[in-house]
Amino acid sequence: MSEIRAHHPGYELRESESGGRTLFGHFAMFNRWAKISSFSEGEFLEQIAPGAFRKTISENRDRIRALFQHGQDPQVGDKPIADITELREDKEGVYYEADLFPGVPELLVDGLRSNQYGASFRFEPVRANMDRRPERSEHNPDGLPERTLKEVRLFEFGPVTFPAYADATADVRSLTDWFLFEHVARHPQEVRALLKLDLGESPEPDPDPDPDPAPAEPDAGTSTSGNARRTTRDYLREQEEVRAWQL
Repeated sequence: MSEIRAHHPGYELRESESGGRTLFGHFAMFNRWAKISSFSEGEFLEQIAPGAFRKTISENRDRIRALFQHGQDPQVGDKPIADITELREDKEGVYYEADLFPGVPELLVDGLRSNQYGASFRFEPVRANMDRRPERSEHNPDGLPERTLKEVRLFEFGPVTFPAYADATADVRSLTDWFLFEHVARHPQEVRALLKLDLGESPEPDPDPDPDPAPAEPDAGTSTSGNARRTTRDYLREQEEVRAWQL
């Protein structure tokens, strides 16, 4: 299942005399501990190691999109808002430049000019180190579990409405819960499918299946027996990956 991180502001808007508008900045920063407190993910500290995005940018660059509100905005929807012209790691984090499309609503552009949004990205952890019982330290006085992301799979990034913090020093947060709740609200049919899975039933078949699907390679350690029961998490991942990679 994918996760979402956001920080503020995470972008700048550059406007040319010819009318072009370019978003640029860093949507992810390296070697900075952030407290993640989420219903779906739990509570822990997290940092991103340099190199975590290198493979996904190299191999999946053409599939990565710039979206507003992670495709959940009722007006813009899941349509890309910009052409990504530069995407790379540097010593600080992941740097990007993206030219806004002329059809982006002016209200969104006005908000970008006024720094009303944060930068956010949706990803799936591929490799991570988790220390579940670290010693208390200056950056972790409560001794929370610590996760270091070593490699991630990036789906999309872009501006997102950034809610206020009680802690004014916090600059990173998880938006995974928000994304999941928004997704459930917009796709109630999947709730029914998940309930069927939890009851041991099969979800409704795809009304337009691929007539000649390629055989899927089983994950390591996963049973290929016909009696193996898929979990809710399996179904969520399958549905999410189909949507992400069809963009």
